[in-house]
Amino acid sequence: MAKLGKIMVVEDDPHARQGLSDLLSAWGYETEAAGDGAEALEKIEAFNPAVVISDLRMPQVTGMELLRQLHDAHPGLCFIMLTGQGTIEEAVEATKLGAYNFLEKPVDPKKLQVELRNCLARQESERQLEVAHRRLRDLGVLGSLVGRSAKMQEVMRLIGMVAPSSASVLITGETGTGKELAARTLHELSPRQAQPFVAVNCAAIPESLMESEIFGHEKGSFTGAVERRIGCFELADAGTLLLDEIGEMPPGTQAKLLRVLEDSKVRRLGSKSEISVDVRVLAATNKVPEEAVAQGQLRRDLYFRLNVVHVALPPLREHLDDLPDLAAALLESLNRKHGRTVKGISPEVLQALHRCTWPGNVRELRNALERALVTCSGEILEKVNLGLDFGPPVVAVARAGLRLRPGMTVAEAQRRLIQETLAFTQNNKTRAAELLGISLKTVYNKLKEHKTEPPA
Repeated sequence: MAKLGKIMVVEDDPHARQGLSDLLSAWGYETEAAGDGAEALEKIEAFNPAVVISDLRMPQVTGMELLRQLHDAHPGLCFIMLTGQGTIEEAVEATKLGAYNFLEKPVDPKKLQVELRNCLARQESERQLEVAHRRLRDLGVLGSLVGRSAKMQEVMRLIGMVAPSSASVLITGETGTGKELAARTLHELSPRQAQPFVAVNCAAIPESLMESEIFGHEKGSFTGAVERRIGCFELADAGTLLLDEIGEMPPGTQAKLLRVLEDSKVRRLGSKSEISVDVRVLAATNKVPEEAVAQGQLRRDLYFRLNVVHVALPPLREHLDDLPDLAAALLESLNRKHGRTVKGISPEVLQALHRCTWPGNVRELRNALERALVTCSGEILEKVNLGLDFGPPVVAVARAGLRLRPGMTVAEAQRRLIQETLAFTQNNKTRAAELLGISLKTVYNKLKEHKTEPPA
């Protein structure tokens, strides 16, 4: 059986030392034991543990002195202090010196097991974060995000800083800028990376089913509830939950969500009891959040609760310098998806990509490259592979004749823009939503609001 990690046990009582070592070995850890701090310092370089579990009161070198010396020599080491007669002052001092936790003796095995898992998860997160920072510095890559431009470097620097915490993050940006990729990167660089990542698109869920999807329901709680359903909060327990297009969530559901965020407890529809959950919540929207609050689409108190950290993704047109790196990364991903071996992109294609305005952002770029790749018979993507309709869609819409005039109301201009965009996309509402930078649900709502018939 593969070992979970190396743990050094430092305890002057031989029976307690042997008992703890046996317990850790039974859990799958590789152990080394020392009778006091001095012996531990002699053995630590050769054993190289990930965690040190040490008694506080010991002869010669105490647990506190051992912690002080290890903190200076091994700053990444996880240290758990044990004591049967410790004080609050000593616990505070140990924490200041870098101790991960301070546990009372006799040790509760279940609590110790949880602490060890969390401690090792944090170490792995820090290791991955260091690797990610090295890739960011050398290659302009952080997780699935790519970019060496100043704007993308700032975004990735912020993500790298907040990823290890459990703080809520609000991710904003136009449709197709990579908000879910940013959320996944936050999860993958956090101590929760081994736990579930659950993404929910609030714009794609009917309003009548929203609460059931997010909070779950009991059998018989409403018509059609033929069995119990686990909600997204429970599915994401110990992990990360992304609420995409948070501005499309009904106000009543937003109020219940705020309560869950404040109490860390969720109640399924039809249930009388609450369930404690440990979930990091990320939210995303393609709206300007302050405008959504002013228009009543997003509760002000929920906005403040979610907006602990704000990550704003720039549209592709504002960091076109990243096109070569983005295209190369997308091409590598598409090669894997389609089992192809296309090696690169011709200079003419790159020039064509730079001339586009990309209203659909990185998602539109990926779609264009995927279409080119599946029609490419060689090893290099050529301009002919891009297709006749490849080009900046906003130009095509303008040529279709939007017919705006001074004095026209905003509602009328909006109606005509949606109509012309639907005509351009041959009534493909999903594609029209991408080009307009709004959700599919908003397209349907605007059509209904303006009583606009889609083009034949």
